[in-house]
Order: sequence, then C-alpha cells, then structure tokens
Amino acid sequence: MKKKIISTILIIGMLASLLGGCGGWNEVSLGTETVENVGVSTETDNYKYEQELNIIDDNYRNYYEIFVYSFYDTDGDGIGDINGVTEKLDYIKDMGFNGIWLMPIMPSTTYHKYDVVDYCNIDKQYGTLEDFKNLLKEAHARGIRVTIDFVMNHSSSQNPWFLDACSYLKTLGENEEPDASVCPYVDYYHFSRQGKDGYKIVTGTNWYYEAWFDYIMPDLNWESDALKEEFKKIADFWIDLGVDGFRMDAAMHFEENDVDFNTEVLNWFYNYCLSKNPDFYMVSEVWSDKSTIANYYASLTPSMFNFSVCGAEGPIIKAARSGKSASKFVDAMIDYQNTYSVKNPDFIDAPFLSNHDQVRVANSMPGNTNSLKMAAGLLLTMNGSPFVYYGEEIGMMSTGQKDENKRLPMVWSKTDLNGMTNGPFNSDKEFESVKLGVDEQEQDPDSLLNFYKRALRIRNENPEIARGTVEKINSLCNGSQAAITKTYEGSVIGIVYNTSLEEAISVDLTGTALEGMDIRGYLSTTGAEVTIDEQILDMPAGTICILK
Repeated sequence: MKKKIISTILIIGMLASLLGGCGGWNEVSLGTETVENVGVSTETDNYKYEQELNIIDDNYRNYYEIFVYSFYDTDGDGIGDINGVTEKLDYIKDMGFNGIWLMPIMPSTTYHKYDVVDYCNIDKQYGTLEDFKNLLKEAHARGIRVTIDFVMNHSSSQNPWFLDACSYLKTLGENEEPDASVCPYVDYYHFSRQGKDGYKIVTGTNWYYEAWFDYIMPDLNWESDALKEEFKKIADFWIDLGVDGFRMDAAMHFEENDVDFNTEVLNWFYNYCLSKNPDFYMVSEVWSDKSTIANYYASLTPSMFNFSVCGAEGPIIKAARSGKSASKFVDAMIDYQNTYSVKNPDFIDAPFLSNHDQVRVANSMPGNTNSLKMAAGLLLTMNGSPFVYYGEEIGMMSTGQKDENKRLPMVWSKTDLNGMTNGPFNSDKEFESVKLGVDEQEQDPDSLLNFYKRALRIRNENPEIARGTVEKINSLCNGSQAAITKTYEGSVIGIVYNTSLEEAISVDLTGTALEGMDIRGYLSTTGAEVTIDEQILDMPAGTICILK
C-alpha cells in the first residue's frame, strides 16, 4: 500500500509538470505529421472513476498480436526473439492485455515463418524451446494466455514430409501410382500427373503439387487420415507445453473455399484440442465477408476474425474518421451479434482494426491522433475478444503494399535503441513509422498509448462490455450520437458515444433504459471531462461514456 501511495504522488506530480506549461494547447505528434488541438482543457489527471478490476478467467480476452521478428531483440542480432517477448510481458500486462497472439514461431525458411519446416520446434532466429517454455511460465504467472499461429493449410517445401514424398515420386515408373504404404508422406499433399491452376511442377519429375500461396508452400491434404493423426501429435506437443490456443491460418483454404469441408476440419481439430484442455481457445482466419464468416461459425469453434469490421471501409474507421456514423457502428455491433449467433450461439467475436497483412490503421487517419483514439475506443467497447496489432497503441504507420512494410520494428524509443530490431530485410528502413516511441508516450497522459491503457482498464473493470447482449436505444441514436445497453448475467451497463471530434452533446437520459444510471467510466480523446447532472449527460467532443 505504501508503494502504491508513493507511486500515485509521483505520477500526479509528473502529470502536473507536464500539463503546467501547455496553456490549453495540446500538441500531439504522430507519424510524419503534427496536429494541434486548440483550446482544449486537459483534465486527464482529474479522472475519478477508476473501478476495481473484474477480470473473468475465460476465453474473452484482450489480445495483443506480436510479430516476434520485429518486436524486441535481446541478443543483439537485430531480430526480435522469444526472450524479447518475455521481457516485455510487464508492458503488455500493464497496458491491460491478458492474451497474446504470436505470429509463427516454428522453424522456417522465410522471415515471416508461414512455411513450417518442423512443427514441433522453435525457429533458431527466435530462440529455443527452453526460451518458449519460460515465456509460457512468465505469461501465465501474469494472467496472460498465449495463442500461437498454427499453419495447417500448407507446410514448407523444405519440410521433411514433402522432401521425402518428392524423392519417392522420382522413383516411380511412368505408369506407376504412389503407394502410401511405401511412403506415407505422399498422402500428406495433393500430387497429380496433370498441371492445373494452383499446381507447381515437382522438379525432375512429371508430377505436380498443389500450392496456391507460393511454390515454397505446398498445400496439405486434409482428406488424409494419416495427416490428421500427425497433427494430433503436433497439437499434443504444444498443448502439453502449456500453449492456450491456436490461431488457425488460412482456414478457408484447407480445401479451396469449400465451406462444408473446412468447417468439418475445424470442428474435428478444435474438439481434439478441447479433449486435451477444456479451456482451449481457437480463432480462425476467414478473410471474407460477413455471411461467409457466419457460415464458418457452423464449425462451432469459438472465434473468427471479424474482417467485416476492420479496414478503411469498416464501421469503426468510418465512424472515427467522419464523426457522423455512430448509429451505424452500433447497428453493425448488433448485426454481428445476431448473424454470427445463428450458427454458433456461443461465438466470441474477434474484432480488430488492422493486422500484419493490412495497411496499418494509422494510415487511414494520418496525423489525426484523436480519430485514432476514437477508433480504439470503438474497438475496445465491442463484444468478444479484440485483437490489437503491436504498435497500434502508439500510432505506427506502414508504407506501400509490401508485407514487410506492414511489419516494421516496434518503436520502444526514438533515442534509446536498446532492443530495437532491424525489421524484415526487404522493408523500407528509412521510413519513419511514428514520431513518438513507447517511452515518450508513457509519460504523456494525453498520448494515444495512455488512451488505449484507459480503454483496456475500463474493459477489464466491466465484464459486460465483452460479454453482454447488446440492445440499441433508438431514441438516443442520431448521427454522431449513439447509445446501447449491454446485459450480462443480470448486470446492465450503458454505453453512450459522441463520435464527433468537433461538437459537444448533452444527452437526456430521462425515460430511457439509462435513466437512473451514473457514470462508471469514460474515454475522452482530448482529456475533457464527461459529467452528469439531473439525468443530463454532458459529453465533450470525442467521448465515450460507460454508465451503470
């Protein structure tokens, strides 16, 4: 308790010194541009609504997506590593995340590691199995669950299975068919004597293999019972180590765009993992529209990434950028709730703003920190398990369309380069992805990072936000204003949005489902205070208020 009091005094003193010279001007730096919020009274240090944390130990989590290669380097080779993730677990927990998704960590021939050479090991660039075991131990000690990328659609062309199968095919006569009893691995892939779309030649033979993504990534054959047995052993390996979940890569491509086949594979594999760990989590990549994602929920696996909500044309960015589409954002939340639950009543939505395959969200609103804050606030008041891509919390930008440029080094500091990675070899290293690193933003109470921290704190205080049934309060929804209730196990909260970054609103709660509620917490893009008096909720521009 004494340490906590001293820390609080130090923080208040620090905030006072930071705010004392601002004179009502709050300059925010982001990316390559600087914007000024003129005449804003910053009252972040006056926030008086912090509640007790109420974190439920289930599969509703706040996830942080990490590309290990670009995250934090502990051995000085310029490449991020497993120990780097372990070193930053306190940062991750302090932010309010209680789950991490590690992009592929298994041995591979590429920087991205989506071509797996060995399914039961750690890539040497990232460290050792002992390093990974230590990461699991330290993450679990902090209440953080670990989900790893699981690549089941294809392997590496350097995987021993594929190499053995190709060597065997070279021994066959012109009219001789492969025999899986002689070479079991020939059944692990799709081989054909005929070249067709998506097929590549097996060098030195008249045989072809299926490889839709890249010639170095031969597609696996999920009609093979032997392959299924192989992947049971692989699942055993990782679950026995303590891994809490799998992110299923390219789930709609196991059999190219065959929904029924692919959902059967997902259902089979998920149930096997559940037999190993009743709390096991699975989130799948189905990069498609809402109706297709809904069909994949027929697999009865818990989560699909909600590609419908992300990107420049998604309801979050539209509402945050225009400030006029709050009601449409609320409609989208309810639509996801109603659409996805038809196929899986127990689904856990997995919304996100951007990921490693997409242009970063900050590119959609360059130089506009307050719009980025609003986007974060909308995401982190959605149902389910939100996923935040590393660097999103400091406003990192990407450049161009190359995947390498969407996976640039995490900027921990602009001056202290300890732990800084070089990023992918082919990335544009001269590009400045952000003006202020983690260290500077941590010291600024009005930074984007601290806005994320507040939003995650509020989410961790109120389990209704992630789990509650959403109902729209139509009389309070118009343009930049919207209001909903969320009900979970008999507990009801209200959320009121003012997505306009220019105009304040006064919301009369009388006669609505929010009447009699009080402020539980709020998010403010400018630091201006949300207040309530006699059922009139006064919301400055760019604010979100939680009521109970």
